[in-house]
Amino acid sequence: QVQLVDSGGGRVQAGDSLRLSCAASGDTFTLYAMAWFRQAPGKEREFVAGVSRGGQSTYYTDSVKGRFTISRDNTKNSMYLQMNSLKPEDTAVYYCAAQRAIGVPARTPEVYSSWGQGTQVTISS
Repeated sequence: QVQLVDSGGGRVQAGDSLRLSCAASGDTFTLYAMAWFRQAPGKEREFVAGVSRGGQSTYYTDSVKGRFTISRDNTKNSMYLQMNSLKPEDTAVYYCAAQRAIGVPARTPEVYSSWGQGTQVTISS
């Protein structure tokens, strides 16, 4: 089971950028499809972006397409989320997640076996 530590959150203004990082350890990183989820107060945890095991395929929820970029560096056992043109509605706790599986990263949180501790992203208008 891989262990995950996410970081990089903060408080910025609308239109600014942030880069989240997720460091993995404890298992073979390339066995895992990876994803970012977020959870705002009073809302369910939602899928933000996912990346395949090799990093060639990426997937996004519609609200972040064109603004966010997910990537991974398998040589560093790390995953990233570059967030540009941030909006107040992007405010949430962001979590990285790992799914030991082949194929498309799932969009439902229940199938993910490992989670980071979460990093707060706050966007002020």
